[in-house]
Amino acid sequence: MSDAPDPATDTSGHRARLRKRLIEGGPEALLDHELVEYLLALAIPRRDTKPMARKLLAEFGGLGGLLSADPESLARADLSEGVVAALKIAEASALRLLRTKITDRPMLSSWQALADYLHADMAHRAIERVRVLHLNSKNMLIRDELISEGSVDQAAVHVREVIKRALELSSSALILVHNHPSGDPQPSRQDIALTKEIAQAGKPLGIAVHDHIIVGTSGQTSLRAQGLI
Repeated sequence: MSDAPDPATDTSGHRARLRKRLIEGGPEALLDHELVEYLLALAIPRRDTKPMARKLLAEFGGLGGLLSADPESLARADLSEGVVAALKIAEASALRLLRTKITDRPMLSSWQALADYLHADMAHRAIERVRVLHLNSKNMLIRDELISEGSVDQAAVHVREVIKRALELSSSALILVHNHPSGDPQPSRQDIALTKEIAQAGKPLGIAVHDHIIVGTSGQTSLRAQGLI
């Protein structure tokens, strides 16, 4: 049997060259479309995946938007279940790696790692999501909970439920997090008011609000850094 590459899957050794560059040069050795091309090739081995990779990146607004897209949106782009699964396992692996950098260590001394994790997980979401990070007295992460998932520009958060959950978990402090699907991370008046309400409700119970972080594709905003709490 010949060991020559199949032209339908590896024209002129293109895929082998991508593999070599990735292994020898690391993740920065490949461009975004090349990463996606190779990832797709694992799910569709007997097809030239370069055109598909470029099309998907354009349709979803880049690598972050593509990997963060929900399975339903990916399926509507005429992707098979195998391709959708390949994209979601890549996202899950990336988030798992970033998450390991914020677990089992004081949160306030791992701020950049937290920012990287939150950006990867939330910046490209098409709908608003609100999370609460519960910390113990040593500022170690107890629980990272999604508490609300709303429309494109709104998510309902109830102060009483946030404080009730903090008491159930014996949380000493909270970090509030939500994303702005518009991409602009600047806080609204409602964001500021909600943060102050939760901080005021928690104070007599010994529950501090360390920060409220707003995530957008253009960056992040810390309400504490802006002097708003």
